[in-house]
Amino acid sequence: MEENKTLESRYIQQHLANERTYLAWVRTSIAIVGIGFLASSLHFNNIKSVSQLADTIAVFVSIFSLLIGLTILFLATIHYFSVQKNINSQTFASANSLIKVSTAIIFFIFILLGLYLISILF
Repeated sequence: MEENKTLESRYIQQHLANERTYLAWVRTSIAIVGIGFLASSLHFNNIKSVSQLADTIAVFVSIFSLLIGLTILFLATIHYFSVQKNINSQTFASANSLIKVSTAIIFFIFILLGLYLISILF
């Protein structure tokens, strides 16, 4: 019976944790895309044209959020399969760069949303 076990069955908990992490990245990418759609829909549906700058920032936030959400989804998928391989070969390394880049991008989106709010109010 021991011979029928696959390589992955030895590391079930690690693989399940990898799947949970992947799903968390999927939720993050969906949230980032949602922020972009929310910013543009609130702007163009509820606010009359305040300024060209506000219109430009709203469009930029929307497009940037969509691209970043798709990029994070793509990178998360690549990372998932890389970690799966590393778990099986017992050569796991944490994802420091992915975390740092994602944090910087989300911070940039918040800066853009802040600029948008300032351009509406003044």
